Amino acid sequence: MTREYRYYQIDSFTKDRFAGNPAGVVVNAEGLSDAEMQQIAREVNNSETAFIFASGHPDYDVHIRFFTPIVEVPICGHATIAAHYARATELQLESTRILHKTGAGILPVDIVRESHDYKIVMEQGGINFGPAIEGENKAQLLNALKLSEDDLIAHAPVQIVSTGHSKVMIPLKNKDKMNQIDPNYGALSQLSKSIGCNGYYVFTLAAGNDDVLVDGRMFAPAIGINEDPVTGNANGPLGPYLIRHQLVQSSEPSLFRFRSRQGEAMGRPGTVEVEVLLNEGIPVSVRIAGHAVIVYQAKFVF
Repeated sequence: MTREYRYYQIDSFTKDRFAGNPAGVVVNAEGLSDAEMQQIAREVNNSETAFIFASGHPDYDVHIRFFTPIVEVPICGHATIAAHYARATELQLESTRILHKTGAGILPVDIVRESHDYKIVMEQGGINFGPAIEGENKAQLLNALKLSEDDLIAHAPVQIVSTGHSKVMIPLKNKDKMNQIDPNYGALSQLSKSIGCNGYYVFTLAAGNDDVLVDGRMFAPAIGINEDPVTGNANGPLGPYLIRHQLVQSSEPSLFRFRSRQGEAMGRPGTVEVEVLLNEGIPVSVRIAGHAVIVYQAKFVF
């Protein structure tokens, strides 16, 4: 019996087609096997493809799984934005809160209707500060990125931080230096095996007069993503990192908000809105938000 699956190609963290971060979304994934989902993800070759399953459970509204071209991952920021944008558009939802089950737990997503369009706001998983990258591992990392110690912000560690899918935070002094990075992807992949983290987020504090606080780039070759245009699961944990290491000061005692820009080096610029809830100055939870745009629709037939 023929099975048809509705597919959306969506650019996240932007309102402009062919900018931001592309993600695939299969909105009716029931009946797909793990192998078939991996085949679809490899065929469309986005950094992540989301597969939406009906809930069948009172604790959550939908179940979403995420695949890179080579492996399943627990959660993905831009593909979450894409998945809920596609679902909201298809169902013509009003503003509402959705609970979705992911590999990082059951998390809330707010669908915000804005006239005839949507903004998607997602709560990320629990904040976890991992170890600093030091010694030989740090030397290997800098060598792979073709950086030196002098390129780093001196008082901020190179550190693994997670809000559901860990990234290495790498603070740089200079945006031009960041945009010149031409990594040794093989060396980064090898280092990932040693440190247990697949993503490397290089960032610098923006010096311009616009409302963007951070510029960044993200590399994850160990999971098939040499460079990711705009990364929710990097900019989310960046917020707690900035607060913890006093790289910024929040103007509000219980909330730190900022906008992060990524993708310029790839010609796919996009913007992530980040909110960090604080308790006596300590980060306790993170939400990220963004817009999206549908590029095209298709069907997979099995």
